[in-house]
Amino acid sequence: MKIYVGIDDTDSIEQGATGQSANQLIKLIENQRWGSCQGLTRHQLLLHPDIAYTSHNSSMCFTADIEAIYLNSLIEEAGKFLERDSAPGSDPGLCVVAAEQLQGAEELIAYGYETKKRIVTKEEAYTLARKLGVHLSEHGGTGLGVIGALAGVGLRMTNNDGRFQGRLKIKKPGATISVAEIKSSSPVDRVQSVDGYVLQENEEVRLGEKLKTVLLDGMRNLLVYRRESGREWETCTNAHLENY
Repeated sequence: MKIYVGIDDTDSIEQGATGQSANQLIKLIENQRWGSCQGLTRHQLLLHPDIAYTSHNSSMCFTADIEAIYLNSLIEEAGKFLERDSAPGSDPGLCVVAAEQLQGAEELIAYGYETKKRIVTKEEAYTLARKLGVHLSEHGGTGLGVIGALAGVGLRMTNNDGRFQGRLKIKKPGATISVAEIKSSSPVDRVQSVDGYVLQENEEVRLGEKLKTVLLDGMRNLLVYRRESGREWETCTNAHLENY
């Protein structure tokens, strides 16, 4: 079965990162031979002075293909891990959704988008989770991480939100490389401009300092742009990717 695993608020200013926690959960699942995991994505939520967050108010989500008999064990061990390994003072939350058992994916997706626009309460998150029959639990502190954990799953389900964790390592910054070579030497499915043009295999791209990919149309996309003064495609900077 395909599952979505979302976590949030496992870090503090002094210690940890939610992305690191998510990667440890991925290792746990695969080391236990419960299944195989797919790309980890970061989902940006609302930035607001009334929301307590460490740095960027983002949650993490990954998908996994597991045997159904391992689902309860995975949820139990993931909860124990968050309680044991999350940073002191953090407010970790865990969400696990089995895709084939979910009734009301549209509501979960709508909730994810809501967390980008307004302050959402913990009670709202739990109410929706109970209605949809998905696992949502808190594992320390105030437990406010359940809000983002649930949102991360909803946003991942759109197939059109989120930045994949980690940077691509292809060639040194400043190198020019064809789309075909990018795709053959990395997990990239598609190279696309910020305004939607999909580059052809023979087109070339100048590599920047940080190569980050985003989730669009269910694929891993490397986004590029053209400087106003030139015709050459270049990989996007962090400023271009702020909305992903």
